Amino acid sequence: MSYKLTPVALIAMALYASGACAEETGTPMFSFSGFGTLGLVHSSEDKADFTSSYFKPNGAGYSHSWSADVDSLIGGQVTANLTPQLSAILQVISEQNYDTTYRPHVEWANIKYQFTPDISIRAGRVVLPAYLVSDYRKVGYTNPWVRPPIEVYRLIPISNSDGIDASYRVRVGELINTMWGSYGKSESRHPAGGAVKAKSLWGLSNTVEYGPLTARIAYLNANVTVESVKALFDAFRQFGPAGIAMADKYDFANKPFSFLALGASYDPGSWFIMGEWGSVESRSVGGKAAAWYVSGGYRLGNVTPYVTYAQINPDNLSDPGLNVSTLPPSLAGPATSLNTALNSLLSSKPSQRTVSVGGRWDFTKNTAFKLQYDHTRIEAGSTGILINTQPGFQLGGKINMFSATIDFVF
Repeated sequence: MSYKLTPVALIAMALYASGACAEETGTPMFSFSGFGTLGLVHSSEDKADFTSSYFKPNGAGYSHSWSADVDSLIGGQVTANLTPQLSAILQVISEQNYDTTYRPHVEWANIKYQFTPDISIRAGRVVLPAYLVSDYRKVGYTNPWVRPPIEVYRLIPISNSDGIDASYRVRVGELINTMWGSYGKSESRHPAGGAVKAKSLWGLSNTVEYGPLTARIAYLNANVTVESVKALFDAFRQFGPAGIAMADKYDFANKPFSFLALGASYDPGSWFIMGEWGSVESRSVGGKAAAWYVSGGYRLGNVTPYVTYAQINPDNLSDPGLNVSTLPPSLAGPATSLNTALNSLLSSKPSQRTVSVGGRWDFTKNTAFKLQYDHTRIEAGSTGILINTQPGFQLGGKINMFSATIDFVF
């Protein structure tokens, strides 16, 4: 019989094994911190929902005129300093899940060994540093906006992996260069049913910090499976060579997936400017897409107005599908239905541009109030970043969104 050790179990074992050391030294072993967001979002589009995550089932628009599910969450983090070199961390977050519940989930759970002040290795559930704000992507208080620009941050919807990673930091005068690498896997549940699995997930990144300047380049690669589309492409395969070719082209079953991102920020204190560019490529219905944003703001005491422009452009949003004219009447109807389902998937790839204007007010210690207005132009043939489209919804068009949040840390 074999046993699978989860990240939580690994940490529990480490705490048990190191408890005596902590008691002998008399130093505190544990520290706790928490964070949260209380938010409301309104969308002008009432025939579809806006959500902040690929894994959320509903949001603002059709399901709720005003939705608290889009951005609201609460999280806590426990850090255990077991020895001068060995530490462990557990972060748990409660937010809307794929099944509409707020059941807490483990975001991070890992053990870290610090070989030197600049070399470390971690094992367990670790963050994927794909973006500039990956380490605090869900801690709204640390970000200037209501949420990171979704056009770019939707490219990689997962934020962690189960495996190992290592980092190596080099200091040259005021310059700090940090190299990172990881290997693992990830699995999340999707509202449409089934899991989204990333196997053989490996990544590399390099971050340079020089005074107020931070720059990062990151690359991720994995074999990805999206179970919710399996039945559709199994049905395509019943239509002989043409259907098999269509399924092989678009099926999302253990398909190679790659991601490349570049980002930089400059923040001297009184103002900031930052931007990121990312691209994904998959030999599946996901296809290729590139996205970027640029954002800047100015701090006027405890108030920070900001503006952001973001854009995402995918490849094909439609496909002729099976040639219905060559099929007998008994198969023409089912083939037409399959073609419709395929094009519904392809049109769900976002193609849009968004201008956001907002402001942050740090009205008390460790608490910020934010307002944000988003104007989005969805390109023809795309649903944009909208889900739950209803009869009467028109591809393309414009939507306006208003968001308000209270972000806090404790």
